[in-house]
Amino acid sequence: MRFHVFLAGLMMAGLLGVSGQGQTDHTNPWTPVDVGPLPPIASLTDGIWLKGDLHLHSRHSKDSSNNSEAKIISFAESVGMDYLCITDHDNHVQGDVAHNTWTDPEFKSNTVLLLYGAEWTTTRGHGNAFSATPYDHQRLYDVRDQRDIVIEAVKKELAIHLSANHPSGKDHFGFSYDLVDSIEVWNSAVWAKNANAIMIWDDMLSSGRKLTGRGGSDSHHGTPDSPDLATKNTYQRQVNYVGTPTTWVFAKGRTLQAIVDALTNGRVAVSANPYAPRVEFYADLDHDGKMDMMMGDNAKATGKPVNFRVQLTGNTVAGASYTVHVVKDGDPFSTLQAIGGKTTTVEFTDTPKLLGRTYYRVEVEGPQTTYPQVPGSMALSGNMVGLSNPIYFNFDPNF
Repeated sequence: MRFHVFLAGLMMAGLLGVSGQGQTDHTNPWTPVDVGPLPPIASLTDGIWLKGDLHLHSRHSKDSSNNSEAKIISFAESVGMDYLCITDHDNHVQGDVAHNTWTDPEFKSNTVLLLYGAEWTTTRGHGNAFSATPYDHQRLYDVRDQRDIVIEAVKKELAIHLSANHPSGKDHFGFSYDLVDSIEVWNSAVWAKNANAIMIWDDMLSSGRKLTGRGGSDSHHGTPDSPDLATKNTYQRQVNYVGTPTTWVFAKGRTLQAIVDALTNGRVAVSANPYAPRVEFYADLDHDGKMDMMMGDNAKATGKPVNFRVQLTGNTVAGASYTVHVVKDGDPFSTLQAIGGKTTTVEFTDTPKLLGRTYYRVEVEGPQTTYPQVPGSMALSGNMVGLSNPIYFNFDPNF
């Protein structure tokens, strides 16, 4: 009783900053406001879907076996991959990726575009660097254990795309996510182990980061040329190899720079393997039946309902049921059913917040598409068919 009387006295004296109406005079400087004009949305038709793998290890990684660059690239060519990034561990060559992976005579292909990159391997976790042109990776390696602000400066000078690898579990990414442009939300064929990575992705999206989700097989081991070269890890070649999973990018052209740009911009989907259907996610802002934006795009909300379309393109099983899980702002929003066929689509409607951020993304489950070249991968991927990147509303491009 005495305590309540004491508090009342302080309030009357104005010492607790409370007005007569019981309201403080505090104003939150971070209250959502109109984000102002946003950059125009790029064409939905002027581009090409390209598929590839963004996390692979060749013989230049000491923890790989029977996996030369020639084997990796030849296999990728045989399954119709459009691009690859062979990301050998940089610490195995003391940062000198340029004179190992990139100068290997086998680093060449007539049909597969080969990005320049490496797995940035540090005491605080791993990330992948991607570039359309050779860059001085030695500089990134040299600052691997420095403060984030130092690393960020070097990353900007090198003009590379930096991605967080397997952000949960062993070798998790222990740096600020302000450093990276994308996050590996699907690592290897084992879909179930990525649940925490998806949670981290949603956390980063909810914070206002427009962060692309991508995949990567993280495959290390190939088939030996003779039985005597087999290792205890040789079996992995049959369950996790190039394309488990496959990352699709909607690029403006068939060039290395267009691939990196698409990856940065978020027009990206991930499928269980190269033959699995691609998840495409679109939005019709004015209900005229014409899609106005796709995953990765950011628009101002109008306060009016938006019609969304999820489309599976590729090898769906005719008559099979595909379950589409819609996630809104990190939480389950809706579960829909799509029936496989020549056109496999499902639509839903919702109204994004007029002020403040809103994002939507989808995950699709259903029957696995056969990947005969990596036959054990289907069981490890379970029912997971593919996922989209988000469609964004009111995300500040200057965040």
